Amino acid sequence: MNEPNAVPLIVLSPARDPVEAINGLLRRAGQPAHCTWIPALRDLGDALSQLNPELLVHVAADAGELAAVIRVRDQIAPAVPVLELARTVDEERIAAALALGARDVVTLANPARLQAVVLRELRVFRTERTLDATLKSAHDARSQLDTVLQRSNDAIIQIQEGIVIDANPAWLELFGVEDGISGQPVMDLFEESTHAALRGALAACLQGRWSDHPLRASALLADGTVVPMEMTLALGEHEGEPCVRVVVPSRPREETRMLERALAAAPRADSAGTLLRRGELLEALAERLAIPSPGGMRCLALVRVDKFAALERVIGATASEEILVEVGRMLKATLHPKELVGRFGGVRFLALLERGNENDINAWSERLLARVHQHVMRIRDKSVSVTCTIGLSVVSPGEVNLDAVIADALECARKGLARGGNQALSSDRADTDSRVMSYDKVWVKHIKAALMENRFRLVQQPIASLQGDDPGMFDVLVRMIDNQGREVLPSEFMAAAGRNDLLKNIDRWVVGASLSFAAQKKPECLFVRLSKETVRDSGFTEWLDNHLRSSRAEPQRLCFQTTEESAASYVPQVTALAVALRERGFRFAIDSFGSGRDSMGLLESVPLDFVKIDGTIIQGLASDPQLQMQVRALVEAARRRNVQTIGERVEDANTMAVLWQLGVQYIQGYFVNEPEEVVLRAER
Repeated sequence: MNEPNAVPLIVLSPARDPVEAINGLLRRAGQPAHCTWIPALRDLGDALSQLNPELLVHVAADAGELAAVIRVRDQIAPAVPVLELARTVDEERIAAALALGARDVVTLANPARLQAVVLRELRVFRTERTLDATLKSAHDARSQLDTVLQRSNDAIIQIQEGIVIDANPAWLELFGVEDGISGQPVMDLFEESTHAALRGALAACLQGRWSDHPLRASALLADGTVVPMEMTLALGEHEGEPCVRVVVPSRPREETRMLERALAAAPRADSAGTLLRRGELLEALAERLAIPSPGGMRCLALVRVDKFAALERVIGATASEEILVEVGRMLKATLHPKELVGRFGGVRFLALLERGNENDINAWSERLLARVHQHVMRIRDKSVSVTCTIGLSVVSPGEVNLDAVIADALECARKGLARGGNQALSSDRADTDSRVMSYDKVWVKHIKAALMENRFRLVQQPIASLQGDDPGMFDVLVRMIDNQGREVLPSEFMAAAGRNDLLKNIDRWVVGASLSFAAQKKPECLFVRLSKETVRDSGFTEWLDNHLRSSRAEPQRLCFQTTEESAASYVPQVTALAVALRERGFRFAIDSFGSGRDSMGLLESVPLDFVKIDGTIIQGLASDPQLQMQVRALVEAARRRNVQTIGERVEDANTMAVLWQLGVQYIQGYFVNEPEEVVLRAER
């Protein structure tokens, strides 16, 4: 009878009786066997090659035959285990058999041991066979992968411990290298401003914590050209050791031709070539401003190169264009991927900034002014440095008159230039506009009605860990719902609320809703903002005690936070509030941290659980070594005090990689996730 699971065995024996005994023994053990009887040694070779047995049992006839059996086995099927079946067995006989190459010596007189040894050898044989097949499969896969890497149109390198260990032809061609780059530090292939992000991404990838995020980098080609590119990172293996595989996806043929023409036309990468032309820019601005901002502040920035005419007379018209290209590249590098920028005409650039608040806009302006002023450009045979003037016009929520906003920015730039240039001026039209009072009257009415009718909603933005699993932490934001059921963003009503002493009322609604949410959903931690009005409110803790009892929320699930500006302005009140909240089991944090005059002093004086590093710092971090040093100092100071760090408003993979490198523990922002609605109304 054919049994598909029967084990093929060979029994070399002068008599048939041992064959039947072994067959019956295995069947009683639940292991069907197909035992082939070989009566003579001369037939063993053919049987081994044709039957592919999993075990060979030799029934001892004379003392010298085992050595001959082992020789035949070694020539034809060296992996097949051999057992010697003897009438009697002792330690000396077992040792002699093992020395010849047998696996063991057994007897029919002890069926239990015979059964155990046979099953053991079958199990070992199958395990080794599976392992060999796996190793062969891995070797074949590795060979196929090597072939794919070599033939791929994508540019690929493999890195171990910061050293390039392999580069495919497409990478060598992209970088213009003929002699290979194996053994070269990977950092030598990229501009210095890219190093921090690349180091962080490599470290994260080796730990298995880098998802399929595109990493932007400025590559240094063999001829000294700097070319911006996007790369993907994946964890791989090279010669049994982990490595990181860096891939620059191949470009479509026509795009490649355009890049080659651009590189041939200029001695350095023309990042301004990616800027929108005037017509495209104006059309894109109109489309973007027709859509309400997802949050924060919008501002139009007009950037104008100072004293360009005099510079043009010195170096010539064609060389001066290279200056505009370089300024455009620096401008583009300071913007988020989704922000718009283009040549507005002549020596002017126009950019739409979408940032968190006014501090973010001012910080961006200061960084751009400093970067342009400090950058020395090599134009032909001359070293050239320039300055620029920035005109800023805040885009008010609601219907936007693009022409009026651009006119404001132009006027600010003109005034800045008249004052000597190398500065940023912001339009104060909105601040001095007499319509603000009537604007506030409308919003005050809406805010009070929304509070009375419970038309506010919470939204939660996840906070991600850079060091482990999902921490279950969320930043709590608020939305107002108008009479038509539409969502109103804080950027539209919070300014009016602040000017009319309504922030404290909104704070209490948010805190009450957060307590209810924490009691029902039990998140690990909700970060709840407190305005400076609430920080100074002596009755807040008593109000909080009453709501904590009624909500039955666990206080450790809430972390109250206030801005560094509020904390620095009201240090005694903030310190007392933090102490009182932590005594009740709540946690306390400072957000927008690191941009004030005495951040370290606040770390020492205010009892804290977290600090959130200011988004104005985070957004310029990836390409600014000085900011990186500043953040590293903040992180180390916080760690010494057992204060955890969170990076605010993280919007791209490069910034995340740098924060990883600097030791920041958590991140939040649109790169992690957009705010999500909390399906909960606070009962009031």
